Amino acid sequence: MDAQSSAKMNTRKRRKEVPGPNGAAEEDGISSKMPRCAVGLQQPAPFSDEIEVDLSKPYVRVTMEEASRGTPCDRPVRVYADGIFDLFHCGHARALMQAKNLFPNTYLIVGVCSDELTHNFKGFTVMNENERYDAVQHCRYVDEVVRNAPWTLTPEFLAEHRIDFVAHDDIPYSSAGSDDVYKHIKEAGMFAPTQRTEGISTSDIITRIVRDYDVYARRNLQRGYTAKELNVSFINEKKYHLQERVDKVKKKVKDVEEKSKEFVQKVEEKSIDLIQKWEEKSREFIGSFLEMFGPEGALKHMLKEGKGRMLQAISPKQSPSSSPTRERSPSPSFRWPFSGKTSPPSSPANLSRHKAAAYDIRYSYLKEDKFGSYILLAQVH
Repeated sequence: MDAQSSAKMNTRKRRKEVPGPNGAAEEDGISSKMPRCAVGLQQPAPFSDEIEVDLSKPYVRVTMEEASRGTPCDRPVRVYADGIFDLFHCGHARALMQAKNLFPNTYLIVGVCSDELTHNFKGFTVMNENERYDAVQHCRYVDEVVRNAPWTLTPEFLAEHRIDFVAHDDIPYSSAGSDDVYKHIKEAGMFAPTQRTEGISTSDIITRIVRDYDVYARRNLQRGYTAKELNVSFINEKKYHLQERVDKVKKKVKDVEEKSKEFVQKVEEKSIDLIQKWEEKSREFIGSFLEMFGPEGALKHMLKEGKGRMLQAISPKQSPSSSPTRERSPSPSFRWPFSGKTSPPSSPANLSRHKAAAYDIRYSYLKEDKFGSYILLAQVH
């Protein structure tokens, strides 16, 4: 097998030649991106008994060296791979992919054993032969499918299908009274080994189902299958239904617990935010209150200023002492109650006497007492 064929087999690990984000080429293990390609197979692979074979050309096998070097387009290397292919899975697909990429120009023929042979030599299958034929037909790497393939390959079968090489993993396959059913193929130099995919096989899948049988039985009961179809007894059916109800209750309780935790967490977060906002607003309110009503607040200054303006408005302005005195016009007089009643003067002498006895108010002013109240004081003459 040359470098070209091995490079094709190693499809999952490629070296990316273009520089990476840091300017260096990416190492193996990081798959490079491929351009989008819409070309694909539109029809399943045909069966061998449906293909017309040109018998005019003689069948001459190619050697491993010739196959690795490459053959003409009209003479591909005919590779045969056989198996049961029950519950067709990725391990089967990878094995067929390796067989298809053994040589540059490969025509892959896949043989599928019938139910009769499989049940006799290996055991009961989950899928019947027609289902297994159909599954292999729709694998993209397959070019031809052989139905009712033989358990042991004979020279006549190899010549009939013009097979050049047989592909299979190189682990000895003991069956039908033989230590290795591919022993004669290996001795003839027609064996091309492939690698098994670890962790996946038909037996592994069946083991998973058997191990978790109750889970899958309950699953199918939920999806509408009857207990009779699942071969489940009446008691087990009721048990599965009860388990399903219990699981639903557990799930609801778990959901409620999770929602409660989320709610409590949200309440705590909101309470913390509210407390912080309340502290900020309370500081602002206290500061504003002190600015207005504190010892040196704005209200005290406003009262002092208003008091000064009130006194200034009520108090008369003092006239200069040097200014000439002017005769004041007569003004209404306020007489004290104890002054008694007086009759209007009948002569100038009587008028002067009444002026001396009367107490006339010339002006008044406000004065603050010790209790902070204002009293009206009158200046009398």
